[in-house]
Amino acid sequence: MSKKLFLLDAYALIYRSYFAFANNPRVNSKGLNTSAVFGFTNTLLEIIRKEQPSHIAVVFDTDAPTQRHTDFSEYKANRQEMPEDLAIAIPYCYKLLEALNIATLESDGYEADDVIGTLAKKAEKNGFITYMMTPDKDYGQLVSQHIFIYKPGYKGGPPEKLGVTEICNKYGITAPEQVIDILGLMGDSVDNIPGIAGIGEKTATALIQEFGSIDNLIANTAKLKGKLKEKVEAGKEQALFSRKLATILLDAPVDFDEEELRLKDPDKEKVKSLFTELEFRRLAQTILGEELPVGEHATETGPIAIGPAGPSRKTKPGQIDIFGHTGAAAAEEDTAVAETTTFATIENTTHTYHIADTPEKRLDLVKLLASRNEFCFDTETTGLDTLTAELVGLSFSWSKNEGWYVPVPPDRMLTQAIVDEFKPVFADTGIAKTGQNLKYDIGILKNYGVDVNGVLFDTMIAHYLLQPDMRHGMDLLAETYLKYSPVSIETLIGKKGKNQITMRDVPLGKIAEYAAEDADVTAQLRMVFEPQLLESNAKKLFDEIEMPLVPVLSDMEREGIAIDTAVLKKYSVQLEGEIVMLEKEIQEMAGTPFNVSSPRQVGDVLFEILKISDKPKKTKTGQYATGEDILQKLVNKHPIVAKILEHREAQKLKGTYVDTLPEMVNPNTGRIHTYFNQVVAATGRLSSDNPNLQNIPIRSAKGREIRKAFIPRDKNHVLLSSDYSQIELRIVASISGDPAMCEAFRSGIDIHTATAARVFNVAPEDVTKEMRYKAKSVNFGIIYGQGAFGLAENIGVSRSEAKELIENYFREYAGIKNYMDETVNFAREYGYVQTICGRRRYLRDINSANAVVRGFAERNAINAPIQGSAADMIKLAMIRVHAELKKNKFRTRLLLQVHDELVFDVPVDEVEKVKPIIEEAMKNALPMNVPIEVGIGTGLNWLDAH
Repeated sequence: MSKKLFLLDAYALIYRSYFAFANNPRVNSKGLNTSAVFGFTNTLLEIIRKEQPSHIAVVFDTDAPTQRHTDFSEYKANRQEMPEDLAIAIPYCYKLLEALNIATLESDGYEADDVIGTLAKKAEKNGFITYMMTPDKDYGQLVSQHIFIYKPGYKGGPPEKLGVTEICNKYGITAPEQVIDILGLMGDSVDNIPGIAGIGEKTATALIQEFGSIDNLIANTAKLKGKLKEKVEAGKEQALFSRKLATILLDAPVDFDEEELRLKDPDKEKVKSLFTELEFRRLAQTILGEELPVGEHATETGPIAIGPAGPSRKTKPGQIDIFGHTGAAAAEEDTAVAETTTFATIENTTHTYHIADTPEKRLDLVKLLASRNEFCFDTETTGLDTLTAELVGLSFSWSKNEGWYVPVPPDRMLTQAIVDEFKPVFADTGIAKTGQNLKYDIGILKNYGVDVNGVLFDTMIAHYLLQPDMRHGMDLLAETYLKYSPVSIETLIGKKGKNQITMRDVPLGKIAEYAAEDADVTAQLRMVFEPQLLESNAKKLFDEIEMPLVPVLSDMEREGIAIDTAVLKKYSVQLEGEIVMLEKEIQEMAGTPFNVSSPRQVGDVLFEILKISDKPKKTKTGQYATGEDILQKLVNKHPIVAKILEHREAQKLKGTYVDTLPEMVNPNTGRIHTYFNQVVAATGRLSSDNPNLQNIPIRSAKGREIRKAFIPRDKNHVLLSSDYSQIELRIVASISGDPAMCEAFRSGIDIHTATAARVFNVAPEDVTKEMRYKAKSVNFGIIYGQGAFGLAENIGVSRSEAKELIENYFREYAGIKNYMDETVNFAREYGYVQTICGRRRYLRDINSANAVVRGFAERNAINAPIQGSAADMIKLAMIRVHAELKKNKFRTRLLLQVHDELVFDVPVDEVEKVKPIIEEAMKNALPMNVPIEVGIGTGLNWLDAH
């Protein structure tokens, strides 16, 4: 085997892992942010699996000052304080490396760069191929015939391996060492290396391409002209000093010990102990070849798939794990490890689970249920789609460690007869019902004509209110709050794939234990969560908004919405023609044929051929960035940009909606049935899946065309759309109490015109279209915590003009500035903010010493009460409208909730009757200090109605 050494720059990779999850941190059940450790673990396993190094080490910086700090006190002085969550994660990264038996190296007085450089050169002399794993461009100076940079992939993309050829081609130089000279001229803002003032990467590279080195450049400044000559001559000492700072040292006092660096077997007991603490279930299987004690819901997303794995907790005989072990070898070690399980299980817990599989036993059970004022239930089914899944059995529990299971046969009529026996207790409004994800169970029972009445308690939703940023699967909740690991569903039906069976194929004894345990565990979770809801003042929100919403959403999902597939097919043909035509126009503008769908080729055309930007941004993989946000800012630079954006939109609409929606029509109902997620968005907003109807664009003409395909059920119905107008601005006006903004809404003047008049100090009638646009951007930007930089980027003005706009805005709307300051201060003191209804958003980073992390939390603090109150408001409106429609026996049905809009299917003869009911429910859902406006329209399709 060839000697292949990987040297990893620890902090560069750990920081990268942490910030990769900045928008959606991974937090385990103990409140520990595991983002950095999780990402770092994945990085290590990816390297071991794909690259199979013979030797590996992870190199850390130390706190001791280096010679660079001695020579230049400002070296790295502009670095932000390490985020607290990241500081807490570092010891876990050390523990991880210890458990994996991977060498860690560091040297006081030297940076990780120096240690890696020293080892790489020593390894080269010892016949090694070395890969320095880092995103840092400084390492380019070290590459040689046997030393490479290994840049991790960006957003799931492939990694880059950079050798002499790649580095030289990248900078247009003849030797990798010249990277040091380029860095000396341009400096490095990350490390606070000054370079020559006014010289950036492009100029620095051109100078070294021409002169070869800083020394030769200084000796030949006479060949330079104008300002550039002045800059170089004035900054030559700075350049030489900066080059010294940027030079990676190759004499760090570290020994090259082949045996120490050799990739060794992991310490499985340490791995299991650490991963149990961190709750890395699936990653444990990657390393151990066995699962940690957990059920069907793991806490990781996007685990690395290492190889085939069956339902067994141990590696199969002959299966090879990432360290080259076969299952036979791993099995002996795993036996000892398995004994360290810390969770109770069905095997070691005394329990009594009954099977009610005769008419007599079912009658006894029904009598017991009827005598209760509350019970917990669960359904076992053949699938996950409530419209097509068939019932396999019912389970019940009301006492700890006791439960009942009622099997039902495949025959539909026989099943219906059994379900009918339980119909009265489900329908009894005096008996409260508990469940986990009750909306699913309610939907299944509706297939058999059963209504679930009474006060509902959903443990999944309860936990969502208590810990909105965590996951809410029953198995995770059981482990976290009950220290109990339920039976994994995969032990019953196997893993996903062609060999997976359905619950109907599971032997009665096994499914009875599994199902009764589900009901038992869920009942126990209720006992934990109910007092916590009271303690956190979330019980009212739970009882009056979230739980009453469950049957509303269930009815909406069941109702679905009709679509006109012919309209979509016709539009697909139209879009295809437009896409072809746009490709032709774009290639003509470019003057060369290229793949318009390739981001890399688009970047090359825009920035290499057309040169529409002097300083194009690049992705971490080195290609030009051509994302929508980048291209939007370049629209005025060249007409080709608008065409590229139009082409992308057409492709996306065609692939995501126009061609896909017809395939999602339910064959039994002829309608599309989306699934509404109640526990996903931490703000309280609903989301929808399969299909996601909330992401259909409404601002573009092409996107709006898709809404034409959504139609009423028949010619005797119309679609009715009821939409809140500027609801978030009205909410911020109301909760801030700002007199100027409240008065604008009360007087009925256009809020953006009123804002423009105040900010630009003109009369409302003198407000121009451009003024109104800028004021609108400020209005909406402020409630998302947008600063001058973001506003400048958004509306295409200078940062100073954006700063002045914001200052003027706060001068005119001082109440909003006070609200923002008070909200952030409240968050700093209590660790959360809340909506009008008491929905909390916890902000663990609000007091972070790291400005970037703290700023993100502050923006959430400002926005969460506004966005969350809007979410609560429309939920209350949905509950009230739904109740009124039922109470008055209207045939009108609520079909969709999309952001601030509700869509109804309405019989023509009911339109005028239901309009005032819908409007009243929406306007008065929450008391406000400003008028709430609701726009209502009807039509023969969704677009016309809106």
